[in-house]
Amino acid sequence: MIDIILAVFCTIGALAILIAAIGILRMPDFYLRLSVTVKAATLGGGLFLLCAAFYFPEEVSVTTKALAILFFLVLTAPVAAHLIARTAYLIDTEQWKGTIQDDLVGMYDKENHTLHSEIPPQNLSGEMEPESGPDENKR
Repeated sequence: MIDIILAVFCTIGALAILIAAIGILRMPDFYLRLSVTVKAATLGGGLFLLCAAFYFPEEVSVTTKALAILFFLVLTAPVAAHLIARTAYLIDTEQWKGTIQDDLVGMYDKENHTLHSEIPPQNLSGEMEPESGPDENKR
């Protein structure tokens, strides 16, 4: 029974990694390539690590190491992908021409590296109005 489970997990893991490889070639822009690759490669690598843990049930060190690697892979891969995508956005990496909506337009201050939850007010010329701080009200 364990052999069947291992065969199924290995097959699904290999297919997930194949999908990640195809995604690199087929997706139109960097952001979609990154998304597909990280998700599918994390799934595929995780399934292979689960197979290693099931294949060596008597070896506690192998099972522990495989599960620890799986834990850190699932924990760090999405965070790393988010930081890579954020950096790509900040250096103005070109988006696909079919992108319909960019939720961060006008909400990210590149000088202070802060994200605002609301779009700052704009004047009629389309330029951002400076926010009034406590010092401006005292004048």
